[in-house]
Amino acid sequence: MLEQQNNEKSIIQKLDLDGYLSQFKQFLAREKPVAMQGDINQHYRYIQALSKVQFPLPKQVPNLDNELARIKKQAVLGLDEIYAFVTMFSYFNSLNAAGFTEPLISWIQSIEIPEEIVEIIGYFTEEGDINPERDPELYKLERAIKQNKTEIKETLYRLTHSSKLRDYLVDTQVHFNGGEETLLVRGGFNNAIKATVVARSSAGFFYILPQSISHLKEKESALLSGKEAIIYRYCKEISAIFFKWERFLHFINKEYDRFDHYQARVQFARAKEYAFVLPSRSKRIKLQDFAHPAIENPVPVTIDMHKQIMLVTGVNAGGKTMLLKSILSAVYMSKYLLPFKCDASKTEVGHYKSIEAVIDDPQSVKNDISTFAGRMQEFAKLFNKEDAIVGVDEIELGTDSDEAASLFRVMLDELRKKGISFIVTTHHKRLASLMASDDEVELIAALYDEERRLPTYTFLQGSIGKSYAFETAERYGVPIGIVKQAKRVYGEDKDNLNELIEKSTSLEREMRMKIAKIDAELKAVEAKKVKLEEDEFKLQEQHRKAIATLENRYNAATKKAREALKVKESTEGRRLLNVAHQRKDFKQKELAKVDEAPLKEGDKVKYRSHKGELISLRGKDATIIVDGLKMRVPLSQLKRRGDTPQVKLKPKPRKPKADVNVEKSGASVSVKLLGMYADEAIDTVDKFLSDALVNNLSEVQIIHGTGGGVLSKLVTEYLKKHPKIQKFYRMPGNLGITVVEL
Repeated sequence: MLEQQNNEKSIIQKLDLDGYLSQFKQFLAREKPVAMQGDINQHYRYIQALSKVQFPLPKQVPNLDNELARIKKQAVLGLDEIYAFVTMFSYFNSLNAAGFTEPLISWIQSIEIPEEIVEIIGYFTEEGDINPERDPELYKLERAIKQNKTEIKETLYRLTHSSKLRDYLVDTQVHFNGGEETLLVRGGFNNAIKATVVARSSAGFFYILPQSISHLKEKESALLSGKEAIIYRYCKEISAIFFKWERFLHFINKEYDRFDHYQARVQFARAKEYAFVLPSRSKRIKLQDFAHPAIENPVPVTIDMHKQIMLVTGVNAGGKTMLLKSILSAVYMSKYLLPFKCDASKTEVGHYKSIEAVIDDPQSVKNDISTFAGRMQEFAKLFNKEDAIVGVDEIELGTDSDEAASLFRVMLDELRKKGISFIVTTHHKRLASLMASDDEVELIAALYDEERRLPTYTFLQGSIGKSYAFETAERYGVPIGIVKQAKRVYGEDKDNLNELIEKSTSLEREMRMKIAKIDAELKAVEAKKVKLEEDEFKLQEQHRKAIATLENRYNAATKKAREALKVKESTEGRRLLNVAHQRKDFKQKELAKVDEAPLKEGDKVKYRSHKGELISLRGKDATIIVDGLKMRVPLSQLKRRGDTPQVKLKPKPRKPKADVNVEKSGASVSVKLLGMYADEAIDTVDKFLSDALVNNLSEVQIIHGTGGGVLSKLVTEYLKKHPKIQKFYRMPGNLGITVVEL
């Protein structure tokens, strides 16, 4: 365990994540390891649900492992230790009113605090003291202590303004010395007042405690002793209750840590505008606009590592090491569900069992280890690893580069077979050329701006970059003459090779820029298409509204015409009214031919005054969902809502209809309603209760589950109105079952 913690600290330091994690831990209610135990997919669902709501922040609570161990031994806890547990109880009580949605609401409601524990919460004030209003004796002592303090204050005030003592007072202030309120006086004070000398000042004056104050202090001490005795009695009683519920305290302590993990991540993400990325099962790492948290004003990294080895070459000081750290940091943060800066919708990070970084120079004079020997030690350890991602910076460091290229080529091949992925940075072109033909090797070039003679801190996939050693030396102040001489020594053929590499990189970069431009234009065309479709829908809606307005006017006019005919009957008037009706029917038939497309699953619809969503069609009937309640209605009575365009709506898959499962065991009968529609559930309950009454059963169970509470509410309303129901109630410990007594 200790070795694992040391490795964790080491990787955090190597990836420059120290400051990031320090900032994150400030959001925790109490210090704890970053890793969360349990199912990461479940953790992600809870974090996503918590991100959508506002919730009360938890109070700071110390680690209570020692206190839990003492409770197990029936020890008496101190008041502050007890209040730490009370803080957790109170917080979970407050979360019940936070307005959570699933899955949070089911989790929080499952944490049922025992009545004895709930009663203890009421013993305390918000400051963590025993509430004196609950205990008359304590209340009386509190008042006496307060009155005594007032008397001390008033006595000191009288003494500092006493004419008898005035000539001996150095000043009229009250001085605290050794925790006592004292007066500073000159010698001879004993002629004016009886007092005890507490200390002497550097100027030779005396700090005195007047006898009248001393008596009041003794009284205060006695009162405080009485108060402590009462508090100890409470601590003893509460500790005994805690011993009884020791397993619950372990549970609530663990759940508090769990919620603390979630809320800290959500708060941190909100404060920094970070996003969460759930690790995927694939080993692909695709970063879009990623920013390493240790860099101020970083150039966003967009990279796609879909092969097992990524080989990064290119300009010195061009960001190769930071690219390596960025990829490993993204894996680390995703692994522990820590938020970071990126475009989460286009980012994908694979899950790895371990993360290794071979970055620092391992040379050690003390242990007689050279740079290369140290590197070999680090690589030797990798042969015991599986399912890991490893970053190696300057892989050829410390030995002959040609020999190292062959050695590392073979080692990388063997380690890859063990499921280990690599991000490798190098300036050695031989290693790059040896690995370039491998299908599982992704080449990355760090780019250089030739005109400005500066690295761009951007990268090009599928290419080898040159080091720009001579340009870098010149940029950092090496004389031009020295650089030119070095180029001559380096050799014209090698320089030509570098030029070819640069031309290849430039051509590929230009090609990708053109592709990006075409993609942008295509997106613009797609956006225009969507806009035209929306405009078309708006025009159709305006057309429908205009027709509806005309129809209303027509109906009003014909109504008035009928009223007029009642007053004075006219054959001609009746004939003209019939002609109007015939023309209206003809127009409606014409409009029906060009009416809107038929409704389909996923459409937003309106039924009477209710707004909902169409989830399935069955002949002339349709099933819609309104405020979480499923309803089966005639298809002819549905209208498409005008607040949502009818284009590109994906139909939602219909949930399978659940079969009624009646379980009979002796005199006990139950029915399951899980997955049913509202009308199906009520019909099933009605038939089920009729059968139970016929068979003279006295008690039955209705299993409706918790979920969103819709079925539970429907069953309750139905049972309230049933004439043969004597009593019904929720099953203790399982709110998803209603027990009915017939």
